[in-house]
Amino acid sequence: MKELYIAIKMKKILLIIITFLFTQKTFANQPNEWQLGFQKAASESMREIVAFHNNLLLPIIIAISVFVLFLMLYACIKFRASANPNPSKRTHNVTVEVLWTLIPCLILIVMAVPSFKILYKQDSIPKADLTIKAIGYQWYWGYEYPDENIIFDSYMVEEKDLQENQPRLLAVDNEVVVPVNKVVKVLITANDVLHAWALPSFGVKRDAVPGRINETWFKAEKVGTYYGQCSELCGIKHAFMPIAVKVVSEEDYQEWLLEAKEKFAMEEIKKDYTIKLAKN
Repeated sequence: MKELYIAIKMKKILLIIITFLFTQKTFANQPNEWQLGFQKAASESMREIVAFHNNLLLPIIIAISVFVLFLMLYACIKFRASANPNPSKRTHNVTVEVLWTLIPCLILIVMAVPSFKILYKQDSIPKADLTIKAIGYQWYWGYEYPDENIIFDSYMVEEKDLQENQPRLLAVDNEVVVPVNKVVKVLITANDVLHAWALPSFGVKRDAVPGRINETWFKAEKVGTYYGQCSELCGIKHAFMPIAVKVVSEEDYQEWLLEAKEKFAMEEIKKDYTIKLAKN
């Protein structure tokens, strides 16, 4: 009976672990508690970054760490005071000095070649299907669709106003909406201080600099909502200006365009009317 009880317990524990690892929440496109590693990639650029990290950087880092640990243990044991009552007077070794200079250089070259390819691909913007302008303010984001004459602001939803399935500190009142499998060019700037527009699932991060426009791009491969945050320390409310991009089908995107043109046009009229009243 005892063995049967233990077996049942082990099955339950295994089921809990499997459920935790493979639930949608674990692989959501937003930060999770106790998360290790990157968010799930939703673009080719991010997949290349993750592959570069997992297939090249991690093995190199682990190998170096193990080697240095071995040297430390070897030195502590081999050259301990009890085993060497008369310490060596040697001050240098030409062979060792040449090796510890050349080997790191070779490692850096091995790392540099694929990393330069990824950086070049990110900086080389293909022909865009859609252009968006992101403007950083203290402390929220403003967005423009220049080709559609749509302008709106995106504020974080306060915790007391959160609805079901809206993540704390990440949900916004007006999300950026883009079609799936389309090249989206993003023009990034700031109105006051330095900000940074970052979306981990797309492998995108660019500084927003006042008086300057930086460019980046992404091509979302999956429908869903993807979250990011300002990644440049910009003031007291730096942690409260999230980024939310909703990726939808082409049909849903066209429907959103029609609604957005009417919705944000009315908000602009209300804003202008409020400003005029305040001046009077």
